[in-house]
Amino acid sequence: MKPRQIVDEMDPYVPGRSQDEIAEEFNLNKDEIIKLGSNENPWGPSPMAMEAIEKEISSINRYPESQLKELVAEVAKYSDVDESQIIIGGDGADEIIDVLAKTFIDEGDEFIVPLPSYMYYEYLLQQYGAHPVYARWNLDENELDVDSIFECISDKTKMIFLCSPNNPTGTLIKKEVLADIASKNPDILIVVDEAYFEYSEVTNKDLINEYDNIFIIRTLSKVLGLAGMRIGYGLACAEIIEYMHRIKPVFSLTRLSFVAALNTFKDKRYIAESIEKGIESRQYLYDELSKIDSLNVFPSKSNFMLIGVKDTGFTASELALELMKRGIIVRDCTSFKGLDEYWIRISICTLEEDEKFINIIKEVLN
Repeated sequence: MKPRQIVDEMDPYVPGRSQDEIAEEFNLNKDEIIKLGSNENPWGPSPMAMEAIEKEISSINRYPESQLKELVAEVAKYSDVDESQIIIGGDGADEIIDVLAKTFIDEGDEFIVPLPSYMYYEYLLQQYGAHPVYARWNLDENELDVDSIFECISDKTKMIFLCSPNNPTGTLIKKEVLADIASKNPDILIVVDEAYFEYSEVTNKDLINEYDNIFIIRTLSKVLGLAGMRIGYGLACAEIIEYMHRIKPVFSLTRLSFVAALNTFKDKRYIAESIEKGIESRQYLYDELSKIDSLNVFPSKSNFMLIGVKDTGFTASELALELMKRGIIVRDCTSFKGLDEYWIRISICTLEEDEKFINIIKEVLN
């Protein structure tokens, strides 16, 4: 059976490797593996979320709520926006991107992604016949090449994806830059990915009240500790949200993901501690890795950082392999468009795990 042509031509998305894979391949104890490759919250989920899940388990024979009104109200308070400006989806933020594509993309449309950035945008939109056009991040200056965005715009451009903080560079995009792009291109949807905004303590959510063509993506997979529950949400003007609700699957959140999300938003102490500990871990890793002369460590406003390894004598794949043998998972960024074979990305862990990682990478490099 032959698939659609676009499916036949697509390259598969390459995710980070799991603890189970590494444990089996290198005969390691899974519980001792340190996972620095997937940008997760290493301190676990909210206690309130876990308690709510336990209470809800006996009800999983029933369909979940379809309107998600109680959760929408909590997201509105957390985000300081109107309830009409919110859409919530399952499968993390990926479903939100997918619904955006289903709602606004026609075959033959173009979308802009500056490289390097999160490549799942491309993976999802190409399924609907859209074509990627690549702008640039200036790696030397560690910032968005704004001119390259404007150079890529054509009469076929339907969306521009701007990740802030950007994955994998950790870079923030200035709010005035986003506003400038939106104001000059009112017929193009500017999709601002704020998956990591809590770690940066910067948000662009106010722009949705000024520009009808700005859409903000967020997730509960990072600071909020629910990567395994797959919940995301979007913020935009009420008109965009209403269009998307026509397309969005009715029961995309399970009963367990619903109560987990609801109670995580209510757990203010957990959220504050997750942010505080994440920033502390990030700063420790940056300070210690910056002492290693052969590493080019990018400062970050996220829960991860990009590291150039060209001067170590290893490629990213070689260094990742040596670290995996010792129970450390990092992200080999060779598959990221816009990067060569000399970049890895690491994410925060507990300080104890951070220290172990620092000792091991020094051992490998020496």
